Amino acid sequence: MGEDLQDANELYLVVGLGNPGKSYEKTRHNIGFVAVQELALKHGLVFHRQVKFKSSLAEGQIGSKRVLLQMPLTYMNLSGEAVALAMRFWKISLQRLLVIVDDVAIHLGELRLKINSGSGGHNGLKSIEEHLQTQRYARLRIGVGDRQEGDLASHVLGRFSEDEQKVAAAALQRSVEAAEIWLQKGITSAMDFANKA
Repeated sequence: MGEDLQDANELYLVVGLGNPGKSYEKTRHNIGFVAVQELALKHGLVFHRQVKFKSSLAEGQIGSKRVLLQMPLTYMNLSGEAVALAMRFWKISLQRLLVIVDDVAIHLGELRLKINSGSGGHNGLKSIEEHLQTQRYARLRIGVGDRQEGDLASHVLGRFSEDEQKVAAAALQRSVEAAEIWLQKGITSAMDFANKA
């Protein structure tokens, strides 16, 4: 997917969704945070808490693209506030937004990359849609395992078992690769990579 030369310096925004605080670390719901942290680590980018943007942000270069990585610190249900603040301040177009999120409707270890799809009941995506007034942005869903017994909240706020951790780690690696492909080659190539079984 070609791009005009004048777009070459425009900023891309990759958002990982999760909840701030020690008690939420390593929960299924925070896999979006972990994905952007892994992406930052791989490319030597460092997160800094920025109260003005209600986020931890890391800015730098990934391949040929200028990238802003964002972890909203608003709690999941209000993620859209932080995303909208960053989009407005840096004048980021919807085509340059990727949101990485957990999904209980997808088997553990699987990825789904779509554009212009619904929230699937995910409160973080609902909040983003509400604040951006659109669904037309890319979202990379990471499967966090089927709920067995009990309510949804206890499942997503639970931690992976030892066996699940290995599968989740491989999915995180693939999600980082999918984000890199999205940045360098565009949404179609990234979807081809992420959505294969």
